Amino acid sequence: MRRLVTGSSPYEAPIGFSRAVRVDDVVEVAGTAPVWPDGSCPEDAEVQADRAFELALDALRRAGGAPVDVVRTRMYLTDAADWEAVGRAHGRRFASIKPAATMVVVAALLDPRWKVEVEVQAILRR
Repeated sequence: MRRLVTGSSPYEAPIGFSRAVRVDDVVEVAGTAPVWPDGSCPEDAEVQADRAFELALDALRRAGGAPVDVVRTRMYLTDAADWEAVGRAHGRRFASIKPAATMVVVAALLDPRWKVEVEVQAILRR
């Protein structure tokens, strides 16, 4: 079984990707940036991380999963100094779940206003 979940990113159609893909009990949520419906993007890294996780976990839910199913997260930061702010956003969702997690500092993200992008992997419990 392969199920595609679309999101609201304007990049999905031109790039040709899904917000999430579920194959059997595995859900992979694509790199998710802090995108707001009106196109705005607050400067605060923690607010951006909260929004990115909100969108990623919404895609996971639409694929039939829940935060408790998350086994790995990845956080891409454009500034290492933002690790604590992004970590707090991660901790609010995953402190009791404790997935394998990675933070990577990158040179830039697609939109120069973005300070963080996240990925989520889940294995759904039967």
